Amino acid sequence: MLTITDRLPAINSAVNAFTLVLTAEERTKSRHRFETEEGETVFLRLPRGTVLRDGDMLRSDNGEYLILVKAKSELVLTVTAATSLDLLRAAYHLGNRHVPLEIGTTYLRLSPDPVLQAMLEHLGVMVVEENAPFQPEVGAYGHH
Repeated sequence: MLTITDRLPAINSAVNAFTLVLTAEERTKSRHRFETEEGETVFLRLPRGTVLRDGDMLRSDNGEYLILVKAKSELVLTVTAATSLDLLRAAYHLGNRHVPLEIGTTYLRLSPDPVLQAMLEHLGVMVVEENAPFQPEVGAYGHH
């Protein structure tokens, strides 16, 4: 089993030995055992509070292996709107509920929730349930 202790900035030219495909929630676990796509068991032992992002590179504690982090597709609600003001209004209401939220230039994405979906539809925005990678904002005070 590999132990992972270092998170590196995304390196486009790096050759990774393994790929770790994780959901948004799994990417918040800094101390956890996972299995790579290649079947290798890895144990994350990263600094507490580390949030992994799609494209991050991890290094094994012996320095021999690089592991690429990929965002796993998962069930999400994708919100779009006829106008940017409508989308901004939806983001405001979701923010008031402290919902983990991915913010794109033309969409918002959140975990499925029937109450929030009804609220959004009441606001007049379009809500579609789909499978897609989910990368919520880490927060204004995140420094990892």
